[in-house]
Amino acid sequence: MVKYIFKRLLQMIPVLLGVTLIVFTLMYITPGNPAKMILGDNATQEAVEELTEEMGLNDPFVVQFGRYVTGIVTRFDFGTSYVTRQPIVNELLDRFPKTALLAALSVSLSVIIGVTCGIIAATKQYSIFDNLATTVSLVGVSMPSFWLALMLCLMFAVNLQWFPVSGSYGWQYWVLPTITLGTGGAANIMRMTRSSMLEVIRMDYIRTARAKGQSERLVIIKHALKNALIPIVTVIGIQFGNLLGGSVLVESVFAISGLGKYGVDAIQQRDLPAVLGSVLFLAITFSFVNLLIDILYNFIDPRIHAQLGMSKRRKLKVKEAVANG
Repeated sequence: MVKYIFKRLLQMIPVLLGVTLIVFTLMYITPGNPAKMILGDNATQEAVEELTEEMGLNDPFVVQFGRYVTGIVTRFDFGTSYVTRQPIVNELLDRFPKTALLAALSVSLSVIIGVTCGIIAATKQYSIFDNLATTVSLVGVSMPSFWLALMLCLMFAVNLQWFPVSGSYGWQYWVLPTITLGTGGAANIMRMTRSSMLEVIRMDYIRTARAKGQSERLVIIKHALKNALIPIVTVIGIQFGNLLGGSVLVESVFAISGLGKYGVDAIQQRDLPAVLGSVLFLAITFSFVNLLIDILYNFIDPRIHAQLGMSKRRKLKVKEAVANG
């Protein structure tokens, strides 16, 4: 297992380099001069050229990219913001907990609703509840998050005045953003749970468990759901990663000072280090989420654990055979 984790960590390196290269290239070719933006429209040309040279913006693309990557690898330095003149890593670490909390709350809501409705829809296939759940899931997947956020604000914040419309100063501020992001995730998880459960409950061992007299609840929870968890956990992990990077619009609508809003503001201000830092930080987090999901597979499915154990024993036998000649 340790060797597998180390191998996956090595595979993350080219992915992160590719993400960094793509974003760095897009920001590099974008028209505009960050030095002029920092100094303002009234700055003289000499001052702009002096600051441009000081910031290293006249260096070739390869030199700038190499300097940026070297700073991250050697000092975990994402650069300094052109606007606030503060280290990017401090801004990221300060804003990331809010984004992570929003994603965790949304995924929790999605799992509770999606898995529960998916199990019921699968066990009561073609019933009224199944048709209703399928229809609602299609609406949830198709509904734009920004539109749902605005409708929730209009209904519960403006008309009913149950929840505040912006900020993150207490639990009540997280209700509407969580519902906004959790709705689409619940629809995806519900559809995957339903399809995976339908495939499992038709297996022979499910009929055998029922023939032994086990209760329907025990058959569904212990036997069916446990063996259907692999695709469900995969969707949950992907959903969590998507929420980390996809909360941009929701954070902007509800004025939550997370990584999403920070990235949007940085793009508008053409703050290259801030954009690169936020995207790369989210890419690193998403990669570790995928790694965690792969590790969970080993505990969810005994067959994967057995395959890893067989592979290890096979290698030991080969080494023993070589040593014995």
